[in-house]
Amino acid sequence: MYQIFEIFTGVCLPILALIFLGWALDRKFDFDLRTLVKLNIYLFVPAFILVRLSTSTIPGKTGLLVMFFTLCIIFSMGALSSLTSFFCRYRPEERAALQLSTMIYNSGNWGIPLLTLAFPEQGGVLQVFVLATMNLTNFTVGVFLANSTNSEAVNAGWRKVIPVFRQPSVYAITAAILFRVLGNPLDDIVFIWKPINYVADGLLGFALLTLGVQLSKTKPPQPVGRLGWALGIRLLGGPVIAIALTWILGISGTFAAILIVGAASPTAVNTALLAYEFGADSRFAAAAVYYSTLSATLVVTLLLAILHHGWIPWAVIG
Repeated sequence: MYQIFEIFTGVCLPILALIFLGWALDRKFDFDLRTLVKLNIYLFVPAFILVRLSTSTIPGKTGLLVMFFTLCIIFSMGALSSLTSFFCRYRPEERAALQLSTMIYNSGNWGIPLLTLAFPEQGGVLQVFVLATMNLTNFTVGVFLANSTNSEAVNAGWRKVIPVFRQPSVYAITAAILFRVLGNPLDDIVFIWKPINYVADGLLGFALLTLGVQLSKTKPPQPVGRLGWALGIRLLGGPVIAIALTWILGISGTFAAILIVGAASPTAVNTALLAYEFGADSRFAAAAVYYSTLSATLVVTLLLAILHHGWIPWAVIG
């Protein structure tokens, strides 16, 4: 019998504990949220991408397949959110918020520890490519969506593209790919490479603490209406589309299982950070992260049980 209790206590509970710790610390010290957000976006996230992607040992073809698969999931979520917005007659800003909360999922803070525990040999390494794709999308498409609720940005025309090129994560991905090709020359420059590694190692805890602070400062609405659709599309639509994609692309075994479980991740912390940074609906974004993170615990454990029992024949976990 699969150890569901170990998944919860070893991965899900520590994540929830850090979020609660951030919430509790803010209640006592009233942190400056804008400073924490900027540290995440402009320091911790790009350092993590640079280190993990440049040092990964996964073959290039496999990495490209994972990135293509992730893009398919992202844009399928965007299309599903657009259809939902159309039939529910949401306003443009409501549609953008729904897309942002469903397209960008937590492949880092949630996905990497979860998949490392569930699939020790391949899970964490493959997830680095998902994280790289997700961050590139987050700081390009995500920035556009977050800006679409900003009247000044909407009237800025071509200048809306400027925030994308101000995001260091875009350059971190480019640099990581280049370093990977060149054999990571920074590895020999200890006084540069060591500090970058230290910062990268601090991302997981710092981002979750920041989320706790943001939740402390935000009163989330109840998970109904637009928020209910966001949770359903992200946590149920994600793995369903992933199951179909693994079959279509001929991906099987543990490789397929890793991609399917990863697609059931909750809304990414970065969506809430971007919403706050660019003046979008940060209350909705924070609520989507909050409720999807809590709900993902149940969804992921059930999904892992399904995979272990062989109910998805091409993605059986041995």
